Amino acid sequence: MSAKTERLLSLLNGQPVIPVLKIANVADAVPLARALARGGLPAIEITLRTADALEAIRRVAGEVEGAIVGAGTILDARQFDEAAAAGSKFIVSPGITIQLLTAAKDSPIPLLPGAITPGEIMAAREAGLRFLKFFPAEQSGGIASLKAFASPLADVKFCPTGGITGKNAADYLALPNVICVGGSWVAPDDMVKAGRWDEIEALARAASQLAR
Repeated sequence: MSAKTERLLSLLNGQPVIPVLKIANVADAVPLARALARGGLPAIEITLRTADALEAIRRVAGEVEGAIVGAGTILDARQFDEAAAAGSKFIVSPGITIQLLTAAKDSPIPLLPGAITPGEIMAAREAGLRFLKFFPAEQSGGIASLKAFASPLADVKFCPTGGITGKNAADYLALPNVICVGGSWVAPDDMVKAGRWDEIEALARAASQLAR
């Protein structure tokens, strides 16, 4: 296992669910991260799917003690560098490319790239990565696919994301090659928009207690 894989695993520190967040209003970033951290989910992924995503990462990194903020939906080396400069502790990508692998190789920030085919998983493995995002999980065979990978790719672990909910998360977490899952159900859009931080904290607490 590479040092960066070990660093990424230590950052996530046994957290069963990584909240995947799309921040529409940058003012929500800090109270949302605080609510999730209070509920036992300090490691969060803020996706670069909105105009304010980098500013949201900067604010959480600078203002939320104990938060471990990562950047998601990183598509190229430029975004990798911007997210790292904003304070991201880890980088998540929906897929794997030579450009991203090169950017990650030259950076102390660990990369969690997406991989869903044996070839993609093997390419990541050749680059020294043993912990990968399995995305989009439900649309790519879900639990059945991950079970099939467990024997031929026994030293690779996954964080399935995409279609993971409070109803199926425990089934994914029961798999021997799944470290954690990523999901947005712990921070529903309507609760975030209304500032219902106590309810989000409760959802996070329930998710933090899912068996691994």
